[in-house]
Amino acid sequence: MFSGTRPSRHTNRSWHIEGLVYLVILLLCVVLLAVVSVSRTTPTPLSTGHWNLVVASVPFWHLDRGTSALMNHRQAVNQVSPWMYGLSADGRIVPQFPVEQADDVSRYLQTLRASGLPLIPTLANTTNGRWAYEPVARFLHDPQRRQQHITDIVELVLRENYTGIDIDYEDLRASDRDEFTGFITELADALHEHDKLLSVALFAKTSEAGYDQRNVAQDYAAIGRVADQVRLMGYDYHWPTSEPGPVAPIGWIDDVLGYATTRIPAHKVVLGVPLYGYDWVDGYGTPVSWLEASRLAARHQARVRFDEASRSPWFRYTDAQGREHEVWFENAASSRAKFLAARQAGISGVYLWMYGPADTDTWSEVRETLLAGT
Repeated sequence: MFSGTRPSRHTNRSWHIEGLVYLVILLLCVVLLAVVSVSRTTPTPLSTGHWNLVVASVPFWHLDRGTSALMNHRQAVNQVSPWMYGLSADGRIVPQFPVEQADDVSRYLQTLRASGLPLIPTLANTTNGRWAYEPVARFLHDPQRRQQHITDIVELVLRENYTGIDIDYEDLRASDRDEFTGFITELADALHEHDKLLSVALFAKTSEAGYDQRNVAQDYAAIGRVADQVRLMGYDYHWPTSEPGPVAPIGWIDDVLGYATTRIPAHKVVLGVPLYGYDWVDGYGTPVSWLEASRLAARHQARVRFDEASRSPWFRYTDAQGREHEVWFENAASSRAKFLAARQAGISGVYLWMYGPADTDTWSEVRETLLAGT
């Protein structure tokens, strides 16, 4: 860093001046080395608590249109999480997408890489398209298998040169709480050794117990201490088998953020914002994108209303079989409400769950509400 030459000593005055300059340079170098050391010990790019984190969470079935949308709105997003890895029945990491789509997926990922967007793919405990408890339970309670699973994850991240990994292990049991925390802690340590990030998706809740044992299994405080990002799934307040209603009512979002920030450092919290909805009929809700919901309303000449209490759009229509449907979904206005709530809570940012084509005005809301002034 230094040339090795000493300051000139022609006069006492020049020695003092040049000595001071040398001292200042030395101190600056010490500070710089300290900063580098900290950043290598705890890597936190794009999760520093400043309002600059907008993650596009794109499932593999929407990766084609999703990639196109992101390229059209590149300045509105600064991180991408393709939801694309699952587990085999014996716990191995496998792609969720069909093998015949591998070349297409590779091409979309290359486009995202070329744009400069960091990639943090999601690994979920889905097997053959369904949530599966057993593959996770096997390694959580077996130290040898758990270590092997951690090794497999790190090898995947390094081999594909990902920025990190996002873990989305759902439907765990209350008895898994300590083991799940131990797994996340060990995985964080292993990834940090290679300057890679760990994100963990957690169910949204307003108390430690939450709503059922799935919530008990996730220790907010313990996971918040070791993960770089904690992604709160701020959606499915109403779900496919519930009665019809808003997917992410703003009052609930406020309560979720209020509780989460008492347990997790705010600069690590990332709020999941849904860009989809459900079409309920005969007691079951089918997921619909904003585009699908809009087309349904237009086709059936249904009046779209906006529920001010929940800040959510909805409508009803009757199908050709005479069945009455009720649709609740998300648009730019409902997303804006959640963006404002997230910013008011002082958290790191949001991730957009891009189930399908979103309201095109959502991107303007992202720039104006989340990224203005950053």
